[in-house]
Amino acid sequence: MQFEQQHEHLRRGDIIGVVGYPGRTAPRNRPEGELSIFAREIILLTPCLHQIPSEHYGFKDQEQRYRQRYLDLIMNDNARNVFVTRSKMITYIRRFFDEKDFIEVETPMMNAIAGGATAKPFTTHHNDLNMELFMRVAPELYLKQLIVGGLERVYEMGRQFRNEGIDLTHNPEFTTCEFYMAFADVYDVMEITEELVSGLVKHVTGGHETTFTTQTGEKYEVNWAKPWKRIEMIPALEEACVEKFPPGPELHTAETNEFLKRMLKKTKVECSPPQTNARMLDKLVGEFIEEKCVNPTFITGHPQMMSPLAKYHRSNPGLCERFEAFVCKKEIVNAYTELNDPFDQRLRFEEQARQKDQGDDEAQMVDETFCTSLEFGLPPTGGWGMGVDRLVMFLTNHYSIKEVLAFPFMKEEQGSGKKLAAEEVGIKSEVEEGIRESRPAQSSTSRDLLISSHELYSAQIDTT
Repeated sequence: MQFEQQHEHLRRGDIIGVVGYPGRTAPRNRPEGELSIFAREIILLTPCLHQIPSEHYGFKDQEQRYRQRYLDLIMNDNARNVFVTRSKMITYIRRFFDEKDFIEVETPMMNAIAGGATAKPFTTHHNDLNMELFMRVAPELYLKQLIVGGLERVYEMGRQFRNEGIDLTHNPEFTTCEFYMAFADVYDVMEITEELVSGLVKHVTGGHETTFTTQTGEKYEVNWAKPWKRIEMIPALEEACVEKFPPGPELHTAETNEFLKRMLKKTKVECSPPQTNARMLDKLVGEFIEEKCVNPTFITGHPQMMSPLAKYHRSNPGLCERFEAFVCKKEIVNAYTELNDPFDQRLRFEEQARQKDQGDDEAQMVDETFCTSLEFGLPPTGGWGMGVDRLVMFLTNHYSIKEVLAFPFMKEEQGSGKKLAAEEVGIKSEVEEGIRESRPAQSSTSRDLLISSHELYSAQIDTT
């Protein structure tokens, strides 16, 4: 077959097969030659029925890149490299825990009660059982039940679902890693966090220093090397507000609620209703502490009413043994010594239920199954959760979470009125039985129809 005949039907973007033999060319600038295929025949394997963007202009429309990720990966090497890096990070995290004798487990995605985190859940319905169910917001309660059962080191990497706002760092579904370790506390977990994340950064980037660029173009030079800085929450807020805060045992009271409202007004910090003590404290922390956390930083000393699953502090009444790790002003890790007192746990759940009655949709409900499991004895345990997507953002220098998710959540696209490719070339779908009855072995007729359809559609594209 002549060269022109073989290439007549080929267009940019087509997938081809080449019949030939390997050899080396002899270019002037490379004496050893370049390894090549000396082609005798080129076969069209799959035609591309759309016009591929030119390399000069590229494929840069942000929204279309997210909606057509397949085309984004074809056109942009950087998009492909992000997902290669993401895969390396997940592999490293799994290997890290496997080498420390942790067991990877899987827990339910649908639950009768949305527990394990302070977040608003998605709901679904089981038709056969006629049950309203919640998509999980965190796997924590199930993982701690496994600790009760004697699996002393467990971790899970998986998707969580939270029915909350969408912004540059939040997507309705996202990936986390959680681990629980018996006979450990928050201080052991801090050391593991530093070891894991510092080692991960070194593995992926080759060093401990990275650069992160914000949406406004501000550059952060981040040093991930351990040890990380530690900040006590309440003393830091007292310094920022220039006022003494109520003692720990009183932080949940109505008097403290009025005090916090006064602090919000004094510092001009906004907090939308419901203005619970936990929400107002969280707003103050976000304004005065998180904004200083560019290099990895542990924020410690959270009040108990902000942490319904964390164990009370061994020396500071009213506080609990918890930390959050922040990088570039964003949270990447939440961890604490787990509460293992079934009576205290029930009281904490009831406080959360009270906050829900006040209008806080994110507050947790009482989980009787989990409370019962604690009555069988949860050993002293350290628990930890990390947002994988956000860490990928920092290590690949992307300020939007959509860049590190293969298929981020998007609003429904309004119909453009364009015809489908099959409609353009006049191909009609057949019923399944008809396809089976008329399917040839691999006839030239079916291939010719594919080629002619390709030609017709390509010609119509060229005229537009």
